[in-house]
Amino acid sequence: MPPIIRKNIENGKYLSFLTVAVVLGTWFLVTGMGWANPLFLPSPVSVWQSFVEVATTGYQGSTLVEHIATSLYRILTAFAAACLVGIPLGVMMGTSRSAHRICNPIIEFYRPLPPLGLYTLLVMWLGIGESSKLALLFLAGLPGIIIATIQAVSDINPNYIRAARSLGASRWDLVREVYLPGSGPTILTGMRISLGFVYTVLVAAEIVAATAGIGWMIWDAAKFLMGDIVIMGLIVLGITGMALDQVLKLAGRIIMPWTKLKTL
Repeated sequence: MPPIIRKNIENGKYLSFLTVAVVLGTWFLVTGMGWANPLFLPSPVSVWQSFVEVATTGYQGSTLVEHIATSLYRILTAFAAACLVGIPLGVMMGTSRSAHRICNPIIEFYRPLPPLGLYTLLVMWLGIGESSKLALLFLAGLPGIIIATIQAVSDINPNYIRAARSLGASRWDLVREVYLPGSGPTILTGMRISLGFVYTVLVAAEIVAATAGIGWMIWDAAKFLMGDIVIMGLIVLGITGMALDQVLKLAGRIIMPWTKLKTL
């Protein structure tokens, strides 16, 4: 056995591939033996055929690439806005008791609210267009980033803060040179978790007045019991989510190389 393969086996790097193989094998077995109704659990072959068909001819007037691009636009726009608002707000709440007391009740109130409940209100306020969809995804991703940032800032060693102040650091200097570098890994973890929240709300955001998007495609196919399209859409959604998570991890390694072994 080649040394590199032996090393990967010893490090457990093939366990993930083994897990995927077991799941696929079980799926083939269950559908091949007829233990599940094909209407509700189609075979992997049927799902693959649906993938090829949607990728080439499209679904309801849009190709698979267009569905993915539409959903990614909504996800990334809302997630970027959540980061731009959540990180500064979290730093402010973590360093100021007054800011924490003012903002925390609002965040803690809406954080456990169900997405569909929020969406009905957002549709009333913003209409059925893109604004309400982006607002729902934004609100889904915001709390996790804020909470992670608050916790990260609160965990900064007080000695670092005192040392910086003794050297004449201003409040902005503290944020730039102490708080953000020290809290970056935890903030990145919060961003990754929040991205997952945004993904979980995508289907809810795309069920109203949408004509494209992976979430909408899943919802529309489910109405007609097209299980192969539903499963294919879920797989595509999961793969794109994993890819974006890897991008965030790579960005963390590049921006914060001194902490990659500790946090990633």
